[in-house]
Order: sequence, then structure tokens, then C-alpha cells
Amino acid sequence: MARKTASDDVLAPLTLAVGQEELLLDRAVHEVVAAARAADPDTDVRDLPSDALQPGTLAELTSPSLFSERKVIVVRNAQDLSADSVKEVRAYIAEPAEEVLLMLLHAGGAKGKALLDAARKAGAREVACPKMTKPADRLAFVRSEFRALGRSATPEAAQALVDALGSDLRELASACAQLVADTDGTVDVAVVARYYTGRAEATGFEVADLAVTGRAAEALERLRWALSVGQPLPGITFALASGVRAIGKLASAPRGANPGQLARDLGMPPWKIDRVRQQMRGWSADGVSVALRAVAEADAAVKGGAADPAYALEKAVVTIARAARSRG
Repeated sequence: MARKTASDDVLAPLTLAVGQEELLLDRAVHEVVAAARAADPDTDVRDLPSDALQPGTLAELTSPSLFSERKVIVVRNAQDLSADSVKEVRAYIAEPAEEVLLMLLHAGGAKGKALLDAARKAGAREVACPKMTKPADRLAFVRSEFRALGRSATPEAAQALVDALGSDLRELASACAQLVADTDGTVDVAVVARYYTGRAEATGFEVADLAVTGRAAEALERLRWALSVGQPLPGITFALASGVRAIGKLASAPRGANPGQLARDLGMPPWKIDRVRQQMRGWSADGVSVALRAVAEADAAVKGGAADPAYALEKAVVTIARAARSRG
């Protein structure tokens, strides 16, 4: 979870979010934007990559508005700002404008350290968003997610979820929300096993493995078996989403990187890197986009958005299998 290390005023003129965990960085941004809009529903939000903040841009964005509305300006990857832009940001934070909340998202480390030091010296509210590389940190994250959602989970259940899903915080957060939405009472290890491990792994993830390798007929056969024995539909859509996302992640990773490095960067165990490499041979970037849309539609359908969720799942499986052959 993001840790606040300076002023706890969410509406501080300057917030510094430091780290490389994308989920935590996004949540830090959401927290500031939500607080600003709670104070002023007309708050203007500008979310900018570092290359969009050219010299003069910050002065333009922070200039007084005709309607005097509050502004939130988010600068991502602030460590990559040009020297001229850094100079302008440093001058601004020394004398910030009223009704403007500036957020700098910085990876930390040596690159761009001068800006980091200047923001801290200026009294920035700081939120730590480090990569969670230790299993104990991911376990603590899962426990905190359940607490934030107003539910309790046994230690064994939290551990089972981490064991089943690995180090991707977005997947862990999504799984916690899914379990809270679809079950009642304390989340125990039996609930986690029903959705994400055991027979669900032998069915939902098997369906996904067949679909992402283009074997539509076999995937449909396995899906229909899973449906006939009452496998939870959300567990199947989760497996499909995980399979497609893994291909998308690996496809965008640098070529030539070894499995160990990729495992650290992508949050996958090395054995899964090798497996996904074999699965992704027929995929294109467009195919991944099409498959992700199909999974999103199926997920909405099984959550009550369609009269026939089983048909929606079958349609998603066929679309994914076709997308697996989209290259060439």
C-alpha cells in the first residue's frame, strides 16, 4: 500500500509520489483528484506524460483561470523531464499558485534526483509507491485490500491468493474486489480455492491456455464441461483475462531479456515466462486488444450484464482463439 511520508494534507499544493508500482501511483493520483473534486466539483484535471511538459507549459497551465476553478496537474515520469522543464518546475514549486495542486510522479533513484530533492525541500506531501518485491509485502497488501473493502480474510486465504496470482498488484486487487463482491462473510481458504486454485485452476485456466493458443474447439469443450459442473463464472473470466494480459505484457517487454529479469519486471515466475513465450507466437498487438475487449464484455455479462452469461463466455473464448492467430 502507498505510504505517506510527509504532510498528510491530500490538498497540499505539491504532492510527490515516489516509486515504480503503477497501481500505487495511480491510486495516489486518484486520491488527490477525488479530494479536489469533493472540494470543488469543477476541478480541472490535467494528467501529463513527462514529454508533454515542455518549457512554458507549466506556466500556461497554472495561470489564473477566468472562472477561478481548482486545478490538479499530474506530471508522470518526472525523472524524465528535460533540464529546461525541471528548471521551470523548480521555480514554480518555490512559489506555487493558489488553487493549483501539482503532483509529480517520480520513479526514485539517481535520475532526476535534483527535482526530487527540490520538491522535498519545498515541503511536498510525499507518498511512497515502491515495487513490492517481497512475498511478505504482497501478503500485507492483500490483507489491507480486504480491510479497505470492509471484509475480513483469514491469513491462510490471503496467502492462498498470493500463491495463486503471484506478484501483480492489479490482479491481486482485482481478485480481492471480486471475492468481496461475489461472496459473503469472512473470506477463507476454501473460498479462494473455489475461485482461483484447485479445480478452478484445472478448468478456468485450462480453458484460457487452450484459447490463447488458438484451439477454439478444445477450449469450448473444456468450457462447457466447467459450466456443466458449476464452476464459478467469475473465476473463468479471471483466468481468460490473466492469460491474455500475460501475453500482452510479454509482447511489450524488451527482446533478448532473460527469463529471470523478465520475471522481476513483469511479476511472473520464470516458468510462466517460458510458457507464455510459447503461447504468444501467433499473436499481434491488435489481437491482444481485441481479446481484452472480449474478456471485458464477458466479465460484464457474468456479473449480470447479459441474459445468457454462458453464451458470452463462449463468444469470448472463440474471439480469443481467433486473436491468437491474428499475426500473419
